[in-house]
Amino acid sequence: MFPVYALSTVLMIGYASVFTLLAEMRSTFGFDEAAIGAIAGSAFLAGFVAQLTLSRFADFGYGKHMLRIGLLAAAGGAVWMCFAETLWAWLAARMILGFGAGCVRPAARRLAFIREPDKAGETLGRLAAWEMVGFLIGPVFASLLFAGWGIRAPFIALAVMLLAVTPFLLRVNIAGSANPLQGAMRKLLRRPAMQSCMAMGIAFYLAIGVFDAIWAVYMADMGASQLFIGTSMSLFTLPMILIAPWAGRLAARNNVMNIVTVTMSTALLAMFSYGWIDSLWWLLVPLLIHASADAISMPAIQLAVGYASGEEALASGQ
Repeated sequence: MFPVYALSTVLMIGYASVFTLLAEMRSTFGFDEAAIGAIAGSAFLAGFVAQLTLSRFADFGYGKHMLRIGLLAAAGGAVWMCFAETLWAWLAARMILGFGAGCVRPAARRLAFIREPDKAGETLGRLAAWEMVGFLIGPVFASLLFAGWGIRAPFIALAVMLLAVTPFLLRVNIAGSANPLQGAMRKLLRRPAMQSCMAMGIAFYLAIGVFDAIWAVYMADMGASQLFIGTSMSLFTLPMILIAPWAGRLAARNNVMNIVTVTMSTALLAMFSYGWIDSLWWLLVPLLIHASADAISMPAIQLAVGYASGEEALASGQ
């Protein structure tokens, strides 16, 4: 799993770097808030399209190819960000990066399930933890490189890191199902268990999308420095690193729906509080509560999706 962990970490560094620099991009390139929101969300849209259209190929035995295509696409997006000037160029570069991540994720999660099926929850938790290592490193990484060498430096470094993990990733193989589910998307959507998982997933990632798109701009408008913004976003990921592997084991031993109901309700209350607190330092308290709740929700939802999918459609379900 190490090469997959490494790739997931680097991809998340790329995501976090962009989110951290949104306020600087607004001032450097003259983008308005709508444009900033579009840049932030475009990677998620492209990743969604990639997962929806390509994930089933991992169940059919093409998982290693998806990892490689995802790596190439992400590297191309990172290189483009080194030169992007206009809104459309930034949108295109972000979408290519998001498309690459969308190729990688379902294949990586299938590998997490089939490598040691009895420890799937823990492995999913570790995968989530490594992603959050990237999100932890990314904001400070981007802020420091920006301070020293300007807004292009983080994306040059991202492209170099993606190239560095390539030799390790070439050795990874992901077995497909012996009897992959034909027409998996339509059939999975008819399963009540999958419909419940989709409701959880929509709620969870809607909240993440809102947070990622507005946090840096919100903090900047409250007077936070770029380093404070980067540090606060890194702080959000710290519980994920510490809690996610344990949370995966917890979800495997208990009722997943009950666990997610509690954690997502907790996250909702934390998000409400952001709009009422006017102190930068006090905002960090609900931030940590929100982060801890998400650290449990993420691997629990992924595990629930795996249960609802069955071995023949693990990647398609994700």
